[in-house]
Amino acid sequence: MSVTLSVNNLAVSTDDRTLRVFFENYSNVEDAVVIKDPKTRLSRGFGFVTFSSDEEAEIAVTNTNEKE
Repeated sequence: MSVTLSVNNLAVSTDDRTLRVFFENYSNVEDAVVIKDPKTRLSRGFGFVTFSSDEEAEIAVTNTNEKE
């Protein structure tokens, strides 16, 4: 079963691909979406990453929490 986690404190320059690639270094990512300002199309500083399982999500959290 897929698990979606919220990711906060993203840079305004972060896009979907950048977010996906970062998390793919640690776990199997099904989807990654950065929420953007509708006018500027820049990151609003948060997004969501979907993993294939609880275990994959836990690996990602363990390896990325508090990283830049």
